[in-house]
Amino acid sequence: MSMLRLTLLMLLLTSPAFAQPAPPLIKEGVTVKVSSHVYAIPDGNVGLVPNVGIIVGARATMVVDTGLGPRNGRAVLREVAKVSAHAELYVATTHYHPEHSLGGAAFPATAKFVRPRVQQDEMLELGKGIQNTFAGFSPVHKELLQDVEYPRADILFDREHRIDLGGVHVRLFTRGPMHTRGDTMIVVEEDRVLFSGDVVMNRAFLAASPTSSIKTWLATLDELEALHPAVVVPSHGGISDSTLIGKDRDYLKAVQTRVVELKAQGKSADETAEIVTKEIQARFDWTAPTRISPAARAAFAEAR
Repeated sequence: MSMLRLTLLMLLLTSPAFAQPAPPLIKEGVTVKVSSHVYAIPDGNVGLVPNVGIIVGARATMVVDTGLGPRNGRAVLREVAKVSAHAELYVATTHYHPEHSLGGAAFPATAKFVRPRVQQDEMLELGKGIQNTFAGFSPVHKELLQDVEYPRADILFDREHRIDLGGVHVRLFTRGPMHTRGDTMIVVEEDRVLFSGDVVMNRAFLAASPTSSIKTWLATLDELEALHPAVVVPSHGGISDSTLIGKDRDYLKAVQTRVVELKAQGKSADETAEIVTKEIQARFDWTAPTRISPAARAAFAEAR
């Protein structure tokens, strides 16, 4: 198993949602309206269930993240049908991980999948491996992912793309590497709603990996805050507002600053990660503290 996959598996298995595992099924009948044109299906704090977005314009609809496999994708489509009758449907994924992308296998052939090229590359390079890892978690996970293929992209872009759903404009942009290389954020411009993916979380330590850049992450958080979103929908956890962005920046900046100090003192990466984990965990009363160490290691690799 590669170091990246091993790190990802550790982060998943030590997340709070895995302490008392529940089937990773999107719940129907709980969809909430978060703004004039945007709905969300909350994750219910269930592991490997994303907050799903539904953006409705006068002409077309966009779904953000699709759940783990076709069964969840069909649940999403039933919720979409409750708030939109549009035949024109777009699908965006905040990153390539299976709970965000593989529900798309249930979507109709007319749906248009939109993603950045770097995310597409990750799907091709890493998608099958992480899919197999997830399928090994339990018989339920295996059933949800059995013989499922990643949906092909209809629209690929390099850095940004804008779609008019009919009086509702959606901007998609990628700024990796952070949680993944192809992290994609979606902004509903008229409603000032931000779908942040795993780039912004709600009182949970951010999940970094060996490919993460803490410098890029901090710069992206500055960019997101400058958008002044009224609503922030993270991939997992409670829906909130722009204060989440500042809190996550404070955390990453604290990690980065302390790592630079410790590296200058001659501490090794292992020593630094251990010290930073202990100190940061005492400062932030958040979930998933095992994620601090990978963030510290990523910052250590960048420190000069």
